[in-house]
Amino acid sequence: MTLDAQEFIRRFLLHILPDGFMRVRHFGYLANRTKKQNLSRCRELLGLNPALPEVPKKSSQDLMLELTGIDLSRCPRCKQGTMRIVAELPRISPWNSS
Repeated sequence: MTLDAQEFIRRFLLHILPDGFMRVRHFGYLANRTKKQNLSRCRELLGLNPALPEVPKKSSQDLMLELTGIDLSRCPRCKQGTMRIVAELPRISPWNSS
């Protein structure tokens, strides 16, 4: 969509809250302090099991394969060979250069 500058700025400014206003996304039943208890209560009121379901831990390789169908253990060039880690380079932080 192409907009002239004035319309773009008008739409952009709709997302800025005036002084004294506060965003409401962290209030109510999604407030951090009581989120776990409130979500359990919401699930109970909806007739669901109040216990939050356990999310199975998956590796990034498994998630990538499940979501995109890309197997990270396969060679990206020939698609047949299996890649394996030979060595890992140490992480170098740009803020701790000495």
